[in-house]
Amino acid sequence: MERKIMEVLRRMQTAISEEQLGELKNVLNMVFAGCELAENTDLQVVDRSWVTDLEDFLMSKALEGKSPETIERYRYELNRMLSYVNKGVSDILPGDISGYMRMYKRIRQVSNQTLKNVRTVYSSFFAWLRDRDRIRKNPMILVEDIKVESMIRKPFSDEDREKMFRACKTLRDKAMLEFLYSTAVRVSELARLDRKDIRFGTKDLIVYGKGSKERRVYLNDRTNMYMREYLQSRTDDCPALFAGIIAPHGRMTKAGIEDTIRRIGRRAGVEKAHPHRFRRTALTNALNRGMPLQEAMILAGHAKPETTMRYCTVDQEAVQYHHKKYLSA
Repeated sequence: MERKIMEVLRRMQTAISEEQLGELKNVLNMVFAGCELAENTDLQVVDRSWVTDLEDFLMSKALEGKSPETIERYRYELNRMLSYVNKGVSDILPGDISGYMRMYKRIRQVSNQTLKNVRTVYSSFFAWLRDRDRIRKNPMILVEDIKVESMIRKPFSDEDREKMFRACKTLRDKAMLEFLYSTAVRVSELARLDRKDIRFGTKDLIVYGKGSKERRVYLNDRTNMYMREYLQSRTDDCPALFAGIIAPHGRMTKAGIEDTIRRIGRRAGVEKAHPHRFRRTALTNALNRGMPLQEAMILAGHAKPETTMRYCTVDQEAVQYHHKKYLSA
């Protein structure tokens, strides 16, 4: 029994934190205390015939221009599901996928939005297989959709941003907050940037976004000043735009940036502080203060106006003002 419990812990160590792993160990020991394990001599055949289909699908997505991060997310989610179902792709039924998704939600305690995103990955994979006649029917057609409540994701108020700025303990963190707001970049894009990318003379830089599409983003005067001061203060030789404070001063990762923003938010007393909220705030403020939608799309790197508008929380005071202006009796 002890060996089996350790096997469970080994398999879960990449999915949960060390603290949660310790709690899981205690629970398993309590639940199975005094139990004996009867070995089943029946052998289960492991079906990995799907490996070639998965690799071909991932290669196709890479050729389409999907980012390495997206490819790895596809690989992770599909590998877990296909290993669990343990069938060839042509034999997978809607019930197999539905059962796995119910288990996924129950064990990992994920939100419906996360589960909907996972379902989208599966839909992309099986649609690709069907389009290439590798399967006769797409099982995802009969897999129930995931309902997600439409919630208004509020941007930071000007007061929230000022509180967070004052809660920063380092010049790097101040420069990072200003940079996120001025450029509206994604956190994954920020993590890939190097200091050589910034052109202080023109106060802009090129960012490579989703699908390896490049776009130009801009630094306002305040951001330009703090970025100059921060980069001039550094004594390390790391090429990254934002590096760790402590030696060896490596490149800040996506997770590192997210953790830094969360810590600043907690010190400032600002809830739900994360890098993506700066992007939403920048686009909301730009649109509410008069930037044309087409230009906001270019700034965000969006191909569709609907995508940009999902980021924007409309200022109701502005709606009321324009209502009086254009629809007065």
